[in-house]
Amino acid sequence: MLHEFVDWVLLTVDGWGYTGIFILMAIESSLIPFPSEVVLIPAGYLAYQGSMSLAMILVSAVLGSLLGAFLNYGFALLVGRPFLERYGKYFFVRPTLLHKTDAFFERHGAISTFTGRLIPGIRQLVSLPAGLARMRIWTFAVYTGIGAGIWSAVLIALGFFIGGNEQLIQDNLPLVTAGALAFVGITLAGYYIWQRRQPASMD
Repeated sequence: MLHEFVDWVLLTVDGWGYTGIFILMAIESSLIPFPSEVVLIPAGYLAYQGSMSLAMILVSAVLGSLLGAFLNYGFALLVGRPFLERYGKYFFVRPTLLHKTDAFFERHGAISTFTGRLIPGIRQLVSLPAGLARMRIWTFAVYTGIGAGIWSAVLIALGFFIGGNEQLIQDNLPLVTAGALAFVGITLAGYYIWQRRQPASMD
């Protein structure tokens, strides 16, 4: 059954091409739960077979991720923010909390957005607080793109090198996730140390 599903995904990704990768990654990056592994690992395997270009797969994946992220960001900014400013007190969201969120994303938005894109279950959600906090749009775009690019490249590489072996994929996906979490932990630790070493006037 798993083999048939993998064959179906391969045919779907191959048939839809780069446009399909773009659309599916936009869906994955929005609030709709759709694992990027299902799209990018088969795409990487198709690149190994010579049916697709590695560079174009990565570009399509990153652009799709950015679209989905901006849909969440725009919804939070244009709908969520006015709603919370007007009715937040009924949900224990006081103006002071919104101000603290704004201040946090002003100072730590870049690292939060970047690392959030690498954490399963958080990838789709990190755009919402960024929108609520009115994070600078170019900062949001750059760090979302970098985070999405790293995650996409890892999955594409996994498909390229071992995409023909379903058992190896099953065995290595947990390792990929653990590696991503370890990378996030190291990045945050380095960021924390860097912050602590900044002059007091910059705090």
